[in-house]
Amino acid sequence: MEAGTSAPDAAPRVTRETQRFATIVVVGGGCYGGYYVRQLARAERAGALAWEAVIVVDRDPHCPVARLPASEQPSRLRVEVAEWREFFRGYLDAAAADPDRHDHDAIVPSPLMPHLMADWVTDRARARWPDRRIVTEPLHQPPAVPWQRAGEDGTHYVSFAEWMCPINCIEPARCPHTKGERTWSLPPALARYAEAEREAGRPVEGPFVFHCAHRAFGVGMLDVRDMLAADRAVAARGGEPGGAAFLIGTASHCHGALRRIVVR
Repeated sequence: MEAGTSAPDAAPRVTRETQRFATIVVVGGGCYGGYYVRQLARAERAGALAWEAVIVVDRDPHCPVARLPASEQPSRLRVEVAEWREFFRGYLDAAAADPDRHDHDAIVPSPLMPHLMADWVTDRARARWPDRRIVTEPLHQPPAVPWQRAGEDGTHYVSFAEWMCPINCIEPARCPHTKGERTWSLPPALARYAEAEREAGRPVEGPFVFHCAHRAFGVGMLDVRDMLAADRAVAARGGEPGGAAFLIGTASHCHGALRRIVVR
């Protein structure tokens, strides 16, 4: 080591490539959406994330995000005043018509939102086959996870956590609650579950999992390309004479919402 060179200065510095997106859609402009938008601004200033546009969807034109000072706003931010389901019907329909243009789009979900992406897949199927019966049916056998609950709309909620997780947990390799290694992940667990269903004589396509992966500064995102792939699979298999069942999930490593969509 040269004289006058400290150990920290001599150590190699780790640099991470900027993650680049086209459009990032944030679901909701309230408490949660405001937190994610401010984190996006911090990630942008740190060079961790870049994008062409950030759209926040909220039915209130005066939502907290709309009132953020300029110093807390990410670049190229706009608020779209609309109901969530209405917005995604138009936005994802456009993405399905031009998938290459939206291949690098992502969605930042809200912890309290309904299963919006499964709603879109279902709405598309109903528009595609107006004469067929398309319903959400309960799971035949629930997945083997520590916590689960069936919702009134047929959505089945699952979690590997039996405790209250902080909203800003990034699901690291070492669980902040157990202090031990996180040995679980819902996307592969759901793949094993679907395979077990098929082996038990209960055919189901998928799973088609929209994985909420944490990208930077505590912001989790879903890739739009995954929703488009699920829609293409339903279009390809749902039109068969006997119909088909599809397992659609939105899930992080620890928590998820499932829906069994059946086309008859």
